[in-house]
Amino acid sequence: MKALLLTAGLLALAGPAAAQTCPQNGNDAPLALHKAWIMEGWERKEGDRPFVFAQKLSRYYDLNAPQGVFYDNFAPGPTQLFDNAAVYGANWEDLQNGARSVLHALTGGHDQVVGDRVASTTIGFVGKITRLNGEVVAFDGRSQLGWVCTEGAWKIRQELNYAWVVKPEDIAHYYRQTGEAK
Repeated sequence: MKALLLTAGLLALAGPAAAQTCPQNGNDAPLALHKAWIMEGWERKEGDRPFVFAQKLSRYYDLNAPQGVFYDNFAPGPTQLFDNAAVYGANWEDLQNGARSVLHALTGGHDQVVGDRVASTTIGFVGKITRLNGEVVAFDGRSQLGWVCTEGAWKIRQELNYAWVVKPEDIAHYYRQTGEAK
C-alpha cells in the first residue's frame, strides 16, 4: 500500500514537471517570434515568390486549430475582425501580391509577459507598401499578440494590430537605423 501511495505521489509531482512548455528566452520565445513575424513573415521584397499565407506564416499560427480573435484596422476588405487565422491570413494575399514590396522596421514599445502556457507581446513598427504602380503607402503601427503554447511551440491565438497612414519621410529614419533604406 505504501509503495502504491509513493508511486501515486511521485506521478502527481511529475505531472506538472512533465507538462509541455515553450521557450521563454531566445529566438523561439514570444517577443523574438513577434519581431520575426513582422520583419520576416509579413515582408515582401521585389522579386519574391507569390505570398501564400499558409506557407509563409504557418510557423506563427496553428492552422490546424485556427480559432481565435484576429483584428487589424488596416486589413483589406470589408472586415477587420476575424475568428479564424487561416481566413484572416488569406485576406492579406491580394494586398501582398499586389505590391512590389512591403517593408517594415521596428520602433519601440516592445514587451512580453510569458507564462508556461500563454504569453502576450507588444511591438511598435512602421511599414511601407510599394504597389506595383509605384504608389507608396507608409504607416506607423502597434501590435499586440496573444500566444498559446502548442506542442512545444508558441502560436498566435489573439491579435490586435492598429496602424495609421503617415508620410514616407516621417518614418524614413527607422529604415536608415536598420540599414534597410532603399
